[in-house]
Amino acid sequence: MKIAVVGATGLVGSVMLKVLEERNFPVTELIPVASEKSVGKEIQFKGKSFKIHSMQAAIDAKPAIALFSAGGSTSLEWAPKFAEVGTFVIDNSSAWRMNPENKLIVPEINADEIGVNDKIIANPNCSTIQMVLALNPLHLKNRIKRIVVSTYQSVTGTGVKAVQQMDNERQGIAGEMAYKYKIDKNVIPQIDVFMDNDYTKEEMKMVMETKKIMRDQNIAVTATCVRIPTTGGHSESVNIEFENEFDIDDIKKTLSEAAGIIVQDLPEAFIYPMPLFAHDKDEVFVGRIRRDESKANCLNMWIVADNLRKGAATNAVQIAEYLLSKNLV
Repeated sequence: MKIAVVGATGLVGSVMLKVLEERNFPVTELIPVASEKSVGKEIQFKGKSFKIHSMQAAIDAKPAIALFSAGGSTSLEWAPKFAEVGTFVIDNSSAWRMNPENKLIVPEINADEIGVNDKIIANPNCSTIQMVLALNPLHLKNRIKRIVVSTYQSVTGTGVKAVQQMDNERQGIAGEMAYKYKIDKNVIPQIDVFMDNDYTKEEMKMVMETKKIMRDQNIAVTATCVRIPTTGGHSESVNIEFENEFDIDDIKKTLSEAAGIIVQDLPEAFIYPMPLFAHDKDEVFVGRIRRDESKANCLNMWIVADNLRKGAATNAVQIAEYLLSKNLV
């Protein structure tokens, strides 16, 4: 089982390696891939050293699976070349997500869509993953009409450069800026570029990806995505309008029984999800579950998950595990 990790030295790539090791994925040969300047250097995996390969060297090795976390332009150029030699590519960028021919997968929801010919599989946006994982079991029981989501996203979602900017600012050190503005002690209501409709690309990702993953183009979705000076995970305030009346206890029961979800909802004991507790965990945490008293058939929830784990690396590895379980590799 040859496994390539493309972007192995980045934030998500390093977590992919960690998750592969933790979940004891049956890697017989690891092929780490990074930029040309890193080729020949070594990384550690399961106590052993592995040399970083060039992209072409990795393709020539014909891995069974390639986990990609190297940006959209890299994926557009190189993922098809891996696919041509029979490799299943699981891509963490936005490059293939909305292509009708590529599956967009959260394994707990729609892994059944994957077939033997799906050589390039898209990993959804981190914020979308945690939201749909919590909402899909509710949608299956009581159809969702509309979703209003506001996100509070960790600097780790931007990458190493952003984490360094925040750390520099906290220490009073001048350094390279990942954002247009200071992030420490600030909130930036922009993630990714602005589109023609004045929504950001991140916000429109959540709108479009949610419909595709939950297999319902009729769900109305609106999003506001915000960067905040935290690490450990993304948080979301979500308002859901159902088609019909619901029972709040049934909502909590459904969530507590859903795969990958941990309900933390005891307000009287100050128990609710926070990035502080979600950090380095694979589950999606849901709390502040309460009826929206301003409108019929509406519910409020607070959803938190580690964006580098379930929001990226873990979801990708789970897709790889599904491929293995169905003998597709």
